[in-house]
Amino acid sequence: MSALPWYEDVSPGRGTLPPRAWYARSDAAALSLDGDWAFRLSPTAGTEDASFAAPDFDASAWGTVAVPGHWVLQGKGGEYGGPAYTNVRYPFPVDAPRVPTENPTGDHLRRFDLPDGWPAEGGAVLRFDGVESCARVWLNGTELGDFKGSRLAHEFAVGPHLKPRDNVLAVRVHQWSSGSYLEDQDQWWLPGVFRGVTLLHRPEGAPGDFFVHASYDHVTGGGTLRVECDVPGRVTVPGLGLDLATGEAATVPVEPWSAEVPRLYEGELATAGERIPLRIGFRTVAVEGGVLKVNGRRILFRGVNRHEFHPERGRALDLATMRADVELMKRHNINAVRTSHYPPHPAFLDLCDTYGLWVIDEGDLETHGFEDLAWQGNPVDDPRWTPTLLDRAARLVERDKNHPSVVLWSLGNECGTGAGLTAMARWIRDRDPSRLVHYEGDRSCADTDVYSRMYPPHAEVEEIGRRADEGPEARRALPFILCEYAHAMGNGPGGLSAYQRLFETYERCQGGFVWEWIDHGLTHPVHGFGYGGDFGEELHDGSFVCDGLLFPDRTPSPGLLEYKKVIEPVRIAPGGPGSVLVTNGHDVAGLAHLAFTWSFLADGEPLATGPLEVPALAAGESARVALPAPPTHPAGAETLWTVRATLATDTVWAPAGHEVAWGQLPVSAAPPAPYGTTAVRPDRGADGEAVARTVPAPRETAAVRPVRAADRITLGPGVFDARTGAPLALGSLPVNGGLRLDVWRAPTDNDEGAPWQPDERHGPLWRELGLHRMRHRVDEVALDGDALTVRTRVAPAAEALGLRTTYRWTSDGTALRLRVEVEPEGDWRVPLPRLGVRLGLPAALDRAVWYGGGPGEAYPDTRAAAGLGRWESTVAGLHTPYVRPQENGARIDTRWVELTSGTEGVRVAGDPVFAFTARRWTTERLDAAAHDNELVPGDTLWLHLDHAQHGIGSQSCGPGVLPEHRLDAAPAAFSLTFTPLG
Repeated sequence: MSALPWYEDVSPGRGTLPPRAWYARSDAAALSLDGDWAFRLSPTAGTEDASFAAPDFDASAWGTVAVPGHWVLQGKGGEYGGPAYTNVRYPFPVDAPRVPTENPTGDHLRRFDLPDGWPAEGGAVLRFDGVESCARVWLNGTELGDFKGSRLAHEFAVGPHLKPRDNVLAVRVHQWSSGSYLEDQDQWWLPGVFRGVTLLHRPEGAPGDFFVHASYDHVTGGGTLRVECDVPGRVTVPGLGLDLATGEAATVPVEPWSAEVPRLYEGELATAGERIPLRIGFRTVAVEGGVLKVNGRRILFRGVNRHEFHPERGRALDLATMRADVELMKRHNINAVRTSHYPPHPAFLDLCDTYGLWVIDEGDLETHGFEDLAWQGNPVDDPRWTPTLLDRAARLVERDKNHPSVVLWSLGNECGTGAGLTAMARWIRDRDPSRLVHYEGDRSCADTDVYSRMYPPHAEVEEIGRRADEGPEARRALPFILCEYAHAMGNGPGGLSAYQRLFETYERCQGGFVWEWIDHGLTHPVHGFGYGGDFGEELHDGSFVCDGLLFPDRTPSPGLLEYKKVIEPVRIAPGGPGSVLVTNGHDVAGLAHLAFTWSFLADGEPLATGPLEVPALAAGESARVALPAPPTHPAGAETLWTVRATLATDTVWAPAGHEVAWGQLPVSAAPPAPYGTTAVRPDRGADGEAVARTVPAPRETAAVRPVRAADRITLGPGVFDARTGAPLALGSLPVNGGLRLDVWRAPTDNDEGAPWQPDERHGPLWRELGLHRMRHRVDEVALDGDALTVRTRVAPAAEALGLRTTYRWTSDGTALRLRVEVEPEGDWRVPLPRLGVRLGLPAALDRAVWYGGGPGEAYPDTRAAAGLGRWESTVAGLHTPYVRPQENGARIDTRWVELTSGTEGVRVAGDPVFAFTARRWTTERLDAAAHDNELVPGDTLWLHLDHAQHGIGSQSCGPGVLPEHRLDAAPAAFSLTFTPLG
């Protein structure tokens, strides 16, 4: 057999320089080569020869692509192919290191001149920050070499090959290479030169590499600085009065760096040939007593996993997008990032240093597709691949070693186990003993300094927290983190609050990283955002690529708002009569940067507000703070305090007044609601001006009796079908489809569950049982004195089980009161999706005002961010636009809701509270839609009034719904009061 071509051999490449530290700027000349490049796409690796690299090659007939960029996201009408998404499965036959002949190959050409004044002396380096999946490079007809390792920096020495004018850089990129077997990372496969290309002047005497060592002694408060450099030089830090020779150490008092207080000292490394700005953060990372500590303090990761992604540019991110990500993270109380599953653009780490984020920096390595093959042939356990693995480890560490934000190195992700990983861990520890080593895939933790897991259920996390877990004894002495948990796919994730309680209870449990930061929905000409299968892929994993806390356009999802509340670093809780208990949950920072306010609410309306003086508590401290005397409020009103913590001054990531944390403290509960309540509230008339609308007050009159006339029954403001007992009208509002028991919801991604957890995939089990096609039988319509009673049985076809349901309607002449009683029959082997009623109203009711939880959607296990108050929204605004449509939009703990048009409406009050959902399409239509643009508003407003819903959980990849949030079939009763508004 002939030798393999370079892109199929297992070597990391040839001709590249040793890896070194990345820095954004110095006084040496630099030339960005980003921009439009000439481009030619070939269907195979051997379609074209290398003649295109000749300086006189005529590429005038070629197209163009933008660099940085992916060619499959450019061109017209798919002329350059398309993106493809797989989670675990390789999109090519597994025959490592071979790849298919059908190997799309992009030839890139860039002509450039050196800028005027480019120094004639010294050398030059050509740097590629990221190319997928491999590249072969020529400059002015001379081949420089080739490389693999898509998310890693590679440099070539090019000084002798440069000309002042008309330089020709030629780059051949293959979509598939042996390196593709190491990059099976649950993301879009997107070939191209997707990070920057830069020409760097290297003056005589300039550093080849340097390593900033900046440790902190939390006992003495001293920071020790030493900068290694391969050429002599001096290090100055004016703010510390330091002027040191390279290699020399000095210890001085410093403020340490942390994610909460990211103190950086500006310095400079000066050598004979180059002056490089330094941003130095002093910190020490260690495991002490089985706990991960930074600067002597236990830290708690409130983290996210972050793939690099933009809906139009894929992994080609600009600095503004990276900055927007970091600012969004800080505004939502996130303090840590795992760079799944490769090193990010190095500028992102500069931002983490500046803004303050703990970072687990992960190697560009994942071989997950071998798991389906029982790990046979796994490269990490094949010594032929070890040099490539070590190259990837070195390029990770050397590039990013001077970032104080990086506190752990991660070998990679989902690679099984093998000697190659051990070799990587050994090399990393030898090169940089100042950080910890992470890897999740080896339960023995033989090569790691922390015990890391993905998606363990809550009960197991508690067991681990107690150090009562089975496994190697040495592992029980390690800190525990969840490198992935709370799968944020679609509606959810649920169960975050329960996880956070465990993290805050058990010292060993040091938090985790939600999967993941952003939905990877690519811009699609029809669907808005597309996922796997929308771009013609033969093999794909569907919408599993949309599993983030942000929608693709970087709009925060309800899941991110929930996460912000769950992980808020200040706890505000009842402190006893007349007081609030404030606890500083920061790892490091005090509370001096926050301002506190109180407001007093009666039936959801704020009656008074004011400042609250809270001591500048140190991290971990608590204090009871007295609240003022409650203001005068209506007798019998439901009252509570809301206490908020906001930024006292502007920061780099948010302005003064930005809310960091809040809590609500009940004072008095609301009395049971009568048929109607007096409520004067602001509304909008047809002209848009504020008007007052009054709900009729309760009348001290006897209940009215139902009246039958022909095929109709009239009861107060209600009209019913005499045969079925279904309501036909509420006052002037027609009721479409009657009112009936509702148990179905369009399954969420978490309901649908993961294929590897078949016993708890409730969506498929619900469909198997037939809950999406329930049948309703009317057994009796009776007029019993002052009540209309309708007895029914609701059941799925082909099953012996059902729900005996009784509707009892009464009225005081102004409002209609409905009592619903439900009695299960038979063996209900699965929980119910929901339990409530559904009715159709005119679509003209386009505005909702409610008193209850809000402002966003919430479910039993995603309710932390739902504050009690009066809220309002358009009906369209109640909808959450998940990329794959599913159950959404419920407003929990509702006392009452009013749905109105400019002239009429209806008020619904609950006993007890309820959740409401209002949308202009049916649940069935929502269930059938594959993309949000398929949801077309109809002429009916479908109103769901739920007594209860099943929880959300995280079972699209993680654990399911906790027992306390299951909606098991059981006897239930609830009441609703309908008042027409005129």
